[in-house]
This record gives sequence, C-alpha cells and structure tokens, in this order.
Amino acid sequence: MTATATKMRRAAAKAPKVRNSRAIDASSAEAEFRRWTPEEVVERKLLPYSSARSLREKCYRRELFCHRDGGQITFTAEDLRRNTELGAQAPVGIPA
Repeated sequence: MTATATKMRRAAAKAPKVRNSRAIDASSAEAEFRRWTPEEVVERKLLPYSSARSLREKCYRRELFCHRDGGQITFTAEDLRRNTELGAQAPVGIPA
C-alpha cells in the first residue's frame, strides 16, 4: 500500500428533471385508461362522496356510472365525467 490514500470521487450532480408538454400530455392520456377503485375516488375527492361504502351502494343501485369488472366496482375517467354531469344544475332563468 502507498503512504497516501487516494481521494474519494464525488458523483456527478444530476440535472433536475424538467416536465415538458409531451410528458403532461402523456400523463393525461394515461389517465384515460386508468381505473380507480371507490376508495381511491373518495381519497382523491374525485366525486363528492365521503365514504367508499356510500359510493358502492349508489353503484349497486345503478345510480352512478361505473364498471363492474369481475365483480369489482371501478371508475374510468369517462365515468367520473358522466357522474359529475349528473350533479350539474342549470341556472333558473335559462331552459336546459
């Protein structure tokens, strides 16, 4: 061994990732194919319900748009949009 030790090398600093419009478009495109469980919908507040159970019960009664894949209730982005439109109210003086 030599009398002097070699200096430790430092790792090169990584440049911060910059999100461009393509990355944002890709993430929104991926959201179109994403399926959310009732728990995720309540947690992220994607619909105005306070519990996953009440959300499931509405789906069982076919009051909300949802998918029943293999017996499990899931929501797509289109389902969430359609459910949001169900709760929309028109102004009083304007006919729908």
